[in-house]
Amino acid sequence: MDHDIFGEFREYSVAEFFKKNRQMLGFSGKVRSLTTIVHEYATNSLDACDEARILPEIEVWVAEEGEERYRVKVRDNGPGIPEKLLASALATMLSGTKFNRYVQQRGQQGIGATGCTMYALITTGQPVKVVSKHKGTAIKCSLGIDFKQNRPIVSDLIKEDCSPDDHGLEVEGTFADVKYEKSGYGVGEYLKRTAIANPHATIIFNSPEGERFTYPRSIDAIPRKAREVQPHPLGIGPNDLLDLTKGKYESTKLSSFLQNEFTRVSLNKVKELQELVPEVDFNMKPSELTWEQAEKLVAAFKKVKWIAPETDSVVPISTSQIEKSLRNILNPEIVYVTERPPKIYRGGIPFVVEVGIAYGGDVNKDKEGKPASGGVVMRFANRAPLLFDAGGCAITQTVKDIDWKRYELRNFDDEPVALLVHVVSVHVPYTSAGKQSISAEDDLVDEIRNAVMEAGRQVQRHLSGKRKEKEKVSKKAAILRYVNQISGDLSELADEVKKKEKLRANLEKMVQERFE
Repeated sequence: MDHDIFGEFREYSVAEFFKKNRQMLGFSGKVRSLTTIVHEYATNSLDACDEARILPEIEVWVAEEGEERYRVKVRDNGPGIPEKLLASALATMLSGTKFNRYVQQRGQQGIGATGCTMYALITTGQPVKVVSKHKGTAIKCSLGIDFKQNRPIVSDLIKEDCSPDDHGLEVEGTFADVKYEKSGYGVGEYLKRTAIANPHATIIFNSPEGERFTYPRSIDAIPRKAREVQPHPLGIGPNDLLDLTKGKYESTKLSSFLQNEFTRVSLNKVKELQELVPEVDFNMKPSELTWEQAEKLVAAFKKVKWIAPETDSVVPISTSQIEKSLRNILNPEIVYVTERPPKIYRGGIPFVVEVGIAYGGDVNKDKEGKPASGGVVMRFANRAPLLFDAGGCAITQTVKDIDWKRYELRNFDDEPVALLVHVVSVHVPYTSAGKQSISAEDDLVDEIRNAVMEAGRQVQRHLSGKRKEKEKVSKKAAILRYVNQISGDLSELADEVKKKEKLRANLEKMVQERFE
């Protein structure tokens, strides 16, 4: 009987797992799946351009090829990918440059682009076509995936010389079980919001209807490059600590290891730790550290007063650039942007919250200038738009919990207002691999709430000023309606009828001065 139970036991690759659980990567609805494909390719392009210090130019084509079947092509002017890494980058799960780096990036897991290759294969059976121009060589090929081995399958490989000045990546695939629509969840809205969060990028979208939407960059400055930093002692657990000790510290003392591998750990902090855990030998080799000793060290970390972690690893969009983006794309009546000081969550992960609020003008109007909808919350994480899973997102929940009546917005959902909330971190706490919803970490929620309320107060001042001005104009008009009658009556009572006009002019002047 036991033989029957375990006869089918075998190991599965991560590629096989995601093939059966594609919804975990964002492929869970026809509209969402198409937007997810564009999202993965666009964020990779932006990350590559930022890393190479290139002002991004990204063009996207979506063409209908049948019922619920579309061809997607994305081209960028980034550095391209060298031949030896090209197949792995686009057709191997959990392969890339992002997962182990303690630095802000749009992607985090090394899954996204490979997930798109997977989706093309399982819905159309066709590989994706790739052209990579890198350092004078153009590599053209088709890429598939060996799901059992989680390895790329390369075919139709061609290598050609090209100008070193001609660089970039082009990926093209055909996908079924997807749908294009003009909505707040579609490709068009995603790219519009991407342009808002990346004012240094030029983004072009060619729609299935033949329309061409261009969002030119509003600034010519490349954002400061996020610097990779070491982890903070408060952000790790015993298993993390033991993983760091493996391999390269055979001739190093534990005390030196702590100072070299973590930020904010000085010799004085090591001495404090020695006093807190005297049973741990700080002269031992790091590789000799046991689980029990690691637990004691992590507990001691929490008792030491540490300097906050470095924030060079996170780069906000900046208040001025968000304001330019909102003004250029939404053409509002007013814009206010606030940026909170850097903070940490889970004890050691740095993050920043930015909030921009746009009110009136063309906010939430359609192409004909008619009101299209009420208040809109635009969620972003590391400059990437979050269009889906809004209900379970910390940003949405925090915004809903705010009493907007205090800010003269009687019903947020009916007001001509757009709220941009941007979370920047080396590790955004997404609720799933689809990266569309942020977990409600307490420190993060507090910062979002404070930033949104600060922006709300600015709208309150504006609307309060508008209301008072309207009341003043109304009172002024009401009084002026009686000036002619009063001047006539007063001139008759004074037996000075000839001075009626002069009296009327003086009364009007008094009213004007009173309401200036």
